[in-house]
Amino acid sequence: MSRQNLNPATLVKPTNYTHVVVVPAGRQVHISGQVAYSAAGQIVGKGDLSAQAEQVYANLAAGLAAAGAGFADVFKMVTYVVDLTPEKAAQVRAVRMRHFGDATPPAATMVGVTSLVNPDLLIEVEAIAALP
Repeated sequence: MSRQNLNPATLVKPTNYTHVVVVPAGRQVHISGQVAYSAAGQIVGKGDLSAQAEQVYANLAAGLAAAGAGFADVFKMVTYVVDLTPEKAAQVRAVRMRHFGDATPPAATMVGVTSLVNPDLLIEVEAIAALP
């Protein structure tokens, strides 16, 4: 996929995300918000944000792979974290960095929420990718 990542000097230096991503017309993959459910429907990492984030990113990887994409193709993500704090944001960013590896990070938003669909879920992430 051809994309242009822009981090204007007039904006704060980003932490594991890109301020602006320009994507040419093409096929897009929209991954619904993924939570820490295993394929069997069990919550993984109950009470553990990092463990739940790992499961969420594994679920995202599976969804992307099903469409013929990977994390390098993702250009936009939205992350929802229950009772978000700077410490929780750092935990989520650490997991995200492991899964993106050397890929240029996408445009991203992280939002604090009071709850998700199940009170034991701590994080939900949705993604949009572009296929070549």
